Amino acid sequence: MKKLYRSSTNKIFGGIFGGLGEYTGVDPVLLRFVYVLISVFSGLIPGVIVYLASLVIIPKKTVRS
Repeated sequence: MKKLYRSSTNKIFGGIFGGLGEYTGVDPVLLRFVYVLISVFSGLIPGVIVYLASLVIIPKKTVRS
């Protein structure tokens, strides 16, 4: 079973879209672009709240050597 994690390698701010891209197999750049469009057209405050909540809820993936 796959689990959703924040990416520790493919990240810009928190790794949410990098992890979501790894989980779904979709390019994280495309996910980021769609998220920005949705946030701009629906209002920035709800988009920021959802992103910050995702930072708290989704655990960070640890890289083990």
